Amino acid sequence: MELSQRIKPLANNVFADMDQAKTEAINRGKNIIDLSLGSSDLPTPKHIINTIEKSLKNPENHGYLLHGGTAKFRQVIANWYEQRFGICVDWQTEVLPLIGCQEGTAHLPLAIINSGDYALLLDPGYPSHSGGIYLAGGKIHTMPLLVENNFLPQFDQVPQNILAKAKMMVLSYPHNPTTAIASVHFFEKAVQFCQTHNIFLIHDFPYMDVVFNEQLLPSVLQVDQKKEISIEFFTFSKSYNMGGFRLGFAIGNPQLITALRQIKSVIDFNQYRGILQGGITALTSSQKCVQETVEIYQDRRDFLVSELDKIGWHIPKPESTLYLWAKLPEKYQDNSIKFCVELVKETGVALSPGARFGKHGEGYVRFALVKPNSVLQAAVEKIASYFKLETDD
Repeated sequence: MELSQRIKPLANNVFADMDQAKTEAINRGKNIIDLSLGSSDLPTPKHIINTIEKSLKNPENHGYLLHGGTAKFRQVIANWYEQRFGICVDWQTEVLPLIGCQEGTAHLPLAIINSGDYALLLDPGYPSHSGGIYLAGGKIHTMPLLVENNFLPQFDQVPQNILAKAKMMVLSYPHNPTTAIASVHFFEKAVQFCQTHNIFLIHDFPYMDVVFNEQLLPSVLQVDQKKEISIEFFTFSKSYNMGGFRLGFAIGNPQLITALRQIKSVIDFNQYRGILQGGITALTSSQKCVQETVEIYQDRRDFLVSELDKIGWHIPKPESTLYLWAKLPEKYQDNSIKFCVELVKETGVALSPGARFGKHGEGYVRFALVKPNSVLQAAVEKIASYFKLETDD
């Protein structure tokens, strides 16, 4: 029997490919040092866990959670956003709980895209952004992110014939995988561009807190204050190490919020209520835990960049995210997938190949700073041995 054509573009996935390579390495007796996934090794803060734990004893939390039951969570989100960014939010019409950012970015195209419509996406970019477009029957025009442009898209290079069919543009800064950040001035240009061409602007904002040197990065809604064209996605996964709890939310244009809620209504009943209660505790408590997490990632960043530098792999220090975006040595630049597969098979060190994030990710690999320095040092030693082995061959 033949399956749907829409799943064919989903066949290649950066995480699935590396998962298979890691499995093969394990079967060969290798101990895996997995730096390929941005899944934090740090624990969820105790005060959040305590809230979720207490919720388990209340049977009122054990049933389905419909939209009306998320009211308090949405109110807290609106208050949190206003306190942080100074922009008022209507918790009833401009906030929607999500089962993580990825759920929102993957489902929203179903509410925007008709067959043949275009979406403007970053290249390289996060895989779920393109996956959602394919599932909706849309087409993709990629905007190259190049080092000479500070990994920012050049809007004036999008062809007019594409703009005539474009319905949405997805941005994400701080950016995964390149680690680039964007300024208010950049978002001003992005909003003006989308308003001019009648395009919805979607901003995926999971790394808003994972920024070094005490920088505060802008929300796109600080530019589009009336929320005329924009929606922004937030998550608890990175700031509060709650990746496995799958908790996020969207803030933005009421039309988009309502449409995404309609999509969700046929897919899920929201998470377990206790997880939302944990999210409320996270947003309303001291943010010291967030700063401690960022400091750990900054220390790991500094350590790994220094250790790689010692073996001749020179990588600029990123200003944000929990990744290094590393340009491969010249002999490996044409095939990052082959490099990563062979590296994990020979050494057990797993990285993410840049090519799986898009055409313009080729020539790079992504390190995730999700292990303590002692493990990162061991990984660098194994990489150095692999480079020596390749040189000797």
